[in-house]
Amino acid sequence: MTTATLTARFPVAWVRPALLAAGLAIALWLPNGIYTGLAVDLLCWGLFAVSVDLLLGYVGLLSFGHAAYWGASAYATGLLAVHLGLPFPLAVLGGALAAAVIAVPIGYLAVKRVGIYFAMVTLAFAQMIYFIANEWRGVTGGENGMQSVPRTLGGMDLSDNYYFYYAALPIVILGLLLTWRIIHSPFGRVLVAIRDNPARARSLGYPVHLYKLAAFVLSAFVAGLGGGLFAMAHQFVSLDTLHWTTSGKAVIMVVLGGIGTLWGALFGSSFVVALEDSLAQADFASPGLITGGVFVLAVLLFRRGLWGTVSELLRRRFPRP
Repeated sequence: MTTATLTARFPVAWVRPALLAAGLAIALWLPNGIYTGLAVDLLCWGLFAVSVDLLLGYVGLLSFGHAAYWGASAYATGLLAVHLGLPFPLAVLGGALAAAVIAVPIGYLAVKRVGIYFAMVTLAFAQMIYFIANEWRGVTGGENGMQSVPRTLGGMDLSDNYYFYYAALPIVILGLLLTWRIIHSPFGRVLVAIRDNPARARSLGYPVHLYKLAAFVLSAFVAGLGGGLFAMAHQFVSLDTLHWTTSGKAVIMVVLGGIGTLWGALFGSSFVVALEDSLAQADFASPGLITGGVFVLAVLLFRRGLWGTVSELLRRRFPRP
């Protein structure tokens, strides 16, 4: 084996375990480096962005209504914790399952459409769920939201966000591992084939609509995990969790980081959440102006997103032999 081959293979062989080790180290250190409320938000929004990327990057379906599952899980998690007193992991799991159940009929109708029509159908259903939550005041609290959501886990004291962060981190890691496994399974390869050429996938005998529906429901489940943790982290659920702007924010995170790159979704979500927090701390009058400007520049200068562009440059510099 030549020196050139060794040089080319060395970075490729070590890049994935190095990224995983760095990511885990950052996750363990995070609440010690920034204030804990922001650290927990980074976890929750990271899961949400990954769920959107699962659908957009690997199936080619742009959902403008994914806040429906993020918010529905937040409300379901809050209800399970308040009325049944479930430990927060079980409440979050119940909320994620509720989001997946809601996604079944919506996805069944939506995946029959493509392109902008799919996006509009998901947006319409999300707005319908937002309206139901607003009007069902006896359950959701309406405009006042659901307050004082308890977060318990046996005899552990999770009132401090620092301890809650480390209690929630395993759930986030499991959600990320689930998404990674979906993408790198034969099922995930079929999804990519459907994204690239649905007609050919159909001619090979794959039930395209059923595969899309399964991916839609799994994406909603992962979004639900993030939404449930978000409700627990803030111990409050508001209508904003169901608003269409929340869906748009998640899409921005994915596009900014890089579509079809799970690391990009995590990077994009962290960047947007940290930027918004910094602008809020500085009492900036129009944070949306800065966020939108950054997004426009990223789209113009980095067509594959920030993470996607860097990954592409590294692949060209160190090609696989």
